[in-house]
Amino acid sequence: MLQMPSWQRVVILLTVLVGLALALPNGFYTQVEKHNDATTALAAGATTSPELSADAAGWPSFLPSGLVNLGLDLRGGAHLLAEVNVEDVYDSRMDGFWPEVRNTLRDARDTVGTIRRQNAGSGELKLKISNPAGLEEALRLVRGLATPVASLTGAGSNDIEVSGQGDVITVTLSEAERVATDDRTMQQSLEIIRRRVDEAGTREPTIQRQGERRILIQVPGIGSATELKGLIGTTAKLGFHPVVSRTSNPNERVTGRQFLAPSIDPQEQGTFYILEKTPVVSGEDLANAQPAFDQNGQPSVTFRFDSTGGRKFGLFTSENVGAPFAIVLDNEVISAPVIREAILGGSGQISGNFSVEESTNLAVLLRAGALPAKMTFLEERTIGPELGQDSIDAGKIACIVAFIGVLVFMFLSYGTFGIFANIALIINVGLIFGLLSLIGATLTLPGIAGIVLTIGMAVDANVLVFERIREELKTSKGPARAIELGYEKALSAILDANITTFIVAVILFVMGSGPVRGFSVTLGLGIMTSVFTAIYVTRMLIVFWFERRRPKKLEV
Repeated sequence: MLQMPSWQRVVILLTVLVGLALALPNGFYTQVEKHNDATTALAAGATTSPELSADAAGWPSFLPSGLVNLGLDLRGGAHLLAEVNVEDVYDSRMDGFWPEVRNTLRDARDTVGTIRRQNAGSGELKLKISNPAGLEEALRLVRGLATPVASLTGAGSNDIEVSGQGDVITVTLSEAERVATDDRTMQQSLEIIRRRVDEAGTREPTIQRQGERRILIQVPGIGSATELKGLIGTTAKLGFHPVVSRTSNPNERVTGRQFLAPSIDPQEQGTFYILEKTPVVSGEDLANAQPAFDQNGQPSVTFRFDSTGGRKFGLFTSENVGAPFAIVLDNEVISAPVIREAILGGSGQISGNFSVEESTNLAVLLRAGALPAKMTFLEERTIGPELGQDSIDAGKIACIVAFIGVLVFMFLSYGTFGIFANIALIINVGLIFGLLSLIGATLTLPGIAGIVLTIGMAVDANVLVFERIREELKTSKGPARAIELGYEKALSAILDANITTFIVAVILFVMGSGPVRGFSVTLGLGIMTSVFTAIYVTRMLIVFWFERRRPKKLEV
């Protein structure tokens, strides 16, 4: 007899209901998206305005609210291709290396004489000693500061190369260290860009490395490429530098260990500060930064150092009470207060001529961290939502045409059983969207192509089963037995065909990227749901029908 245990029916029905419930929010995309945005804003402590509350209440909280994210080609957004100027990091490394070299050579002043740093570039550190006779000793001491390159490709190499001629010592990064530094710079840039984009609340960005020093950034749902550049293009390099002097001359001559930075304070128009190049504390020592208001009610940014940064800042301020220090952001002086007393709490406030939006953006940039190097934007595109809507409309038409074609074919070929297969097909598409919503996948045009392909493939298993049932009926088997044997004998062919296709989908997902991955995700999920609906859902519908009708003869 054709039977299906009660527990199996319950499990199948629950699975279908849960899958369709997860897919339901996508039928009310705009409404649910507003509800999610309002809920997130309220949870983050945003204003409880009537508009926010209404949006949050626009979708019942007891229903799932997960959505299939729309990709750049469907939703619109911004596309950038940036090149990272990795050479900037070489100079920063040498600037950071200078205090260590200086302190080491000071201990041997009797041999090498006085030390003076000279201007250099391209990742070089040049210093001049007053006693040329001590050159060999100076080279030995500086070479002793070298450390092994921290990468597999640079195994056995040191991070610096030291050479000397006359009374000048030149320190450069070794080739192996440059390669390792380039790789670290790219990885750090990728991570910081990703954090900045995530902090802004955008959904499912594509951020990936291309070639040796380029980064592809695609963010759906953002207004324009200019807005995206403003978010990620700022280095947001924060530093607290000792002040050497002030000047109104923008061409003031400075030594190699100093630099000239303009003040952006409106009350100090035309004022320039000569600062020590090496900061006391940098943005890397920040633990947190938040927008706030100062004692005058003006927008500002509060910050807190980590334990290391707090200790260094506390030591500096306690030793320099009465001296000014400058808060520098991207080589511009935000403010230059005088140290009134030691700041031992590890926290402070940056006040300036900020708007609320500027203080919020600055906090985001500082919290995400400073880009290690500047970026040059080689390509930028803004994709409007109208183009994405055209793609969605075209995808809908393709899905509808495929649906109608398959539904009509199955009904004309298999009659009542074809109707069962069609019902299972509709459930199958619902389950695909339910799974996409559950995992937070991004749907792109290739993803829609994968769904359309799945619609065509979803009935393959039913066709195999129904053809098997026809063969069994020709051998004078009873209806119940023919249906049972049809499912049993078709199972191996169904599994073989779908497993091989699923393996291809996995390979596309692992080896591919971007649109190829989107296609592989919908294809892989579609294979799993189509096998489930063909083997279990269609069979359950047939069992329900058979138990009710008890036909003496089948027409398949």
